[in-house]
Amino acid sequence: MPSTAGRVQRRSLLTAAAATAAVAVVRGQAPTAPSETTLADSPLSSGAAITVERRDDIVLIGINRTSMRNRLDGPTRRRMGEVFYGYEHDPSLRAAVLFGHGDCFSRGIDVDAAQASFQSGQSPASTDGTVDILGKATPPPGKPVVVVAHGETWNLGHEIYLACDVRIAAATTDFGQDENTHGRFPGGGATVRFVREAGWGNAMRYMLTGDHWNAEESFRMGVTQLVAATPQAALEAGVAIAKKIAAAAPLSTRATLTSARHVTTPVEADALARTNAMYAALYKTEDFLEGRRAEAEGRPPKYRGK
Repeated sequence: MPSTAGRVQRRSLLTAAAATAAVAVVRGQAPTAPSETTLADSPLSSGAAITVERRDDIVLIGINRTSMRNRLDGPTRRRMGEVFYGYEHDPSLRAAVLFGHGDCFSRGIDVDAAQASFQSGQSPASTDGTVDILGKATPPPGKPVVVVAHGETWNLGHEIYLACDVRIAAATTDFGQDENTHGRFPGGGATVRFVREAGWGNAMRYMLTGDHWNAEESFRMGVTQLVAATPQAALEAGVAIAKKIAAAAPLSTRATLTSARHVTTPVEADALARTNAMYAALYKTEDFLEGRRAEAEGRPPKYRGK
């Protein structure tokens, strides 16, 4: 277990008041046998892009590229996959909480890094020893993941949010799925999961226009299960739910997730797989380049459908 000082340091989103903060608004594949391994702590002080904090039988996983508004590049996504692999195969862990350090959950993909990768024709990195939270490169975690959003939760950040099992948002969360306005498209699963969770009209209203929405609207659409007053209260609520999940029988929890995914996985697998090629192809269009130029120049883009 980490030292008391180290634990306090890593709890960057928590304050002493958060321990007593009430939630302000509450609106109403068979797993492989885990190996005998344990997931080690990854202290925030190390500068790791993904931090890990064990708390008995739950683990807090933090996105920590704060200087980049927690945008995810290839190495960060792989490290996240390694951490989720460790969680999946650590028999002492029963629930995970995913959150973002700093001022936001995540602005989404690191577009500059992705553009360089797609245009250079780099082959995808090996998925050995990783678990893809999106369930595209590998099956998703067989154990439950509670996600806590605050601040900017955009594009890939929102798609990661959608991929988790229980979703909590601070009241100030700014959700967005605005790739179409930048010459890209929601390639991380929103075209599948957002539609499933929110309904066709709600999902298309935001994906096709690029308009953003808040936590209350996310709750109204059925995507978010709980809205908390502050980021601190949201994280505390996420930890509390994870502890309740961890207290249940672990084999029953796995059976519940596996049974539920017998409904969703066969229907969604093909659609999720097709998004990779479609997403990469858009990075090579004139419209994508125009979107990047317009963003850099602070002007509206002029798309031509090429």
